[in-house]
Amino acid sequence: MSRFVLITPSTDFDQRLRRAVAGGLPGNVHTFFSNVLPADPGELFAMLDPEEPEVLILGPEVPVEDALRLARVLDVQSPELSVVLVSDPDPAFVLQAMRAGIRDLLSPTADADQIRVLLERACQSYASRHRSQDSTESHTKKGLVIGVFSPKGGVGKTTIATNIAIGLGKIAPMDVVIVDLDLQFGDVASGLYLDPEHTVTDAVTPSASQDSLVLKAFLTVHPGNIYALCAPKSPEDADEITPEQISRLLEQLAEEFQYVVVDTAPGLPEIGLAAMEQCTDVVWVSAMDIPSVRGLRSGLDILRRLDMLPESRHVVLNMADAKSGLSVQDVESTIGSPVDVSIPRSRAVGQSTNRGVPVLQAGRRDPAVKGLQRLVERFNPVWRAKTQRKLHRRVVV
Repeated sequence: MSRFVLITPSTDFDQRLRRAVAGGLPGNVHTFFSNVLPADPGELFAMLDPEEPEVLILGPEVPVEDALRLARVLDVQSPELSVVLVSDPDPAFVLQAMRAGIRDLLSPTADADQIRVLLERACQSYASRHRSQDSTESHTKKGLVIGVFSPKGGVGKTTIATNIAIGLGKIAPMDVVIVDLDLQFGDVASGLYLDPEHTVTDAVTPSASQDSLVLKAFLTVHPGNIYALCAPKSPEDADEITPEQISRLLEQLAEEFQYVVVDTAPGLPEIGLAAMEQCTDVVWVSAMDIPSVRGLRSGLDILRRLDMLPESRHVVLNMADAKSGLSVQDVESTIGSPVDVSIPRSRAVGQSTNRGVPVLQAGRRDPAVKGLQRLVERFNPVWRAKTQRKLHRRVVV
């Protein structure tokens, strides 16, 4: 099949696109040398192979208004198709393009390497949406919302959350978003080495809460094939965000992404409790010290009394150290729950956090990496389908 379809009268851009594909992308390119777009996409697909393409590139010299019109039709008729518009990335135009169903914008002067990177992203996006289209439950099934919680600060909660997101990005590229709900002092942006233009403050505005395409415009793309929605840049902005807005935000994201990873503030504030009600899975993080373990026990006891303890929970013992004077069995006895994953203390994790590159992204070999990978695997649908066992298993360190 022709995996990539290009419409443009520009032979120069056609050659650059073909060099990009030949540089490492499987599939063929079918080019229509014209600036006239069909009114009915069926006319376009009738001239191609029996199967529809994955990526449609509307190239230079194609009228922008015609491109937006065609994208709107395709967004309804072929929602899994990735439509890329070759146009100068004017900030005022980006939102209009996304609302029309354009998946990405590409500069007319982009070289072959830049084109190849964008096409890889477009293909990954197509694959994720195509999986959802093939599911018989695609209209009702929502993604997993994985909340990372800890009653105490300083236990490595954000490090766990960012590595979960990066790990899931390898399972479902461009179908993962991490949300920083430590609204006053969140560290997801620094943990992922991002300088986001937009934050949660933008994502809970009325325009975003009513239109998921607007919401997506406020997400920041990370090189690990994930999206990020970072905490407000000013702590004062957090006071304007309500639990109801957070509930709506997570509900929207779960409808658009296979995985929503939520990093929360220490303790159990109102925003955190609102997030927990939307979670399908909760990851509890504790360090291997008495204050952290007792804090986790108190937090779990409170939630049990409030009948808010999610069934799909995963207890993570972070920075585990056999020399600390505590054992896994001691921790389990104190909190009244089994420890599911133990992540040993690691210098590599600390270094990666300081660099803003999660250790699962860096690809380093380290005992902590294996523990993080085991945690990520618990959210892999293949693992869940194949293993007919309980989620909670005793660990040994």
